[in-house]
Amino acid sequence: MIKRLIAVLAVAAIFGNVYAARAATPLRPINISYQPTNYWALPFVLATKKGWWQKVGLQPKFSTFPAGAPQVAAAASGSWDVGGMGSVPAVLGAARYGILTIGITNDESATNALMVNGSKAAEYEKNPQAMKGQRILLTANSTGEYAVVACLKKYGLTESDVTPVDMGQAQILSALSGGSANLGALWAPNTYTFEEKLHGKLLCSGRDAGAMIPGSLVARAAYAKEHPDMVARFLAVYEHSIRWEKAHPAEAQKELVEADKEGGTEISPASAKAEMDLRPIYDLSQQLKIMSGSPSSVDRWFAGIIAFMKGKGSLQTVPKPQEFITAKYMKMVQDDPKLRAFANSSSD
Repeated sequence: MIKRLIAVLAVAAIFGNVYAARAATPLRPINISYQPTNYWALPFVLATKKGWWQKVGLQPKFSTFPAGAPQVAAAASGSWDVGGMGSVPAVLGAARYGILTIGITNDESATNALMVNGSKAAEYEKNPQAMKGQRILLTANSTGEYAVVACLKKYGLTESDVTPVDMGQAQILSALSGGSANLGALWAPNTYTFEEKLHGKLLCSGRDAGAMIPGSLVARAAYAKEHPDMVARFLAVYEHSIRWEKAHPAEAQKELVEADKEGGTEISPASAKAEMDLRPIYDLSQQLKIMSGSPSSVDRWFAGIIAFMKGKGSLQTVPKPQEFITAKYMKMVQDDPKLRAFANSSSD
């Protein structure tokens, strides 16, 4: 009995030393940028709340932005390493600062939309040409503007037929609710706020107009070149979060309501459900599928965005999708047994 007890204690001591050694291993810092209260940002919140970053040896530091343009500008100073943003600013970042698109956060085609005050909805629905000459509030160089241009094209109009006014999302909501404007480009969850609390109406979404609007997982090219393993770990955590969301939809909706509230935007449980229903998200195998081929599905989606930005003169240098979209780091996750297992797991 004594010998057996000694043996058990010896084994326990060995495992204890292993765990102590792991605990003593310093976590590696990584700077992550994103825009809070976006559905695609939920994986960052979940990973932090549930300690998933630490499971792959990362210690994240976050920087948040109200929209993509200032987020892209911050990349010039190297203040962040990886993150998420809309596809329009991702193209802008690729052209100006060598930002890579390393994955897709979600399909947000249905939640970037041209919105209208309820009192004018019937008029514009009956006769979209009535928008000609009207002001449309929008956030310049954003997925919201891309959706508006697609919707105008659907109605036989162009951006030159209306008067675009550049504003942040909060300012657009305020102007629409105050009645100083009737038309504005919003993205979720602002679309839900406008519909539920301010009696606004969705006139046309990017999906309605046939525009595919993906969100981008991004990395600074210099950082990715120097630390490819860190980028792969970041992606493994994100994809683990995606798996968890898909396996626990009811809990994910509650977490989204809470996360948006902490970010300063209150949404209803119905809106949280709409986010999950309207915005497809991609697990590791799906990411690899949409990023494979030449051109890949992702390449084709971005080709439309590049054409839009070139047409409005936002790009001095016009990048090709294959120059900044890469599946390299997703493949690194797939090729690493431990990262692949973690990315494909849906456990807490």
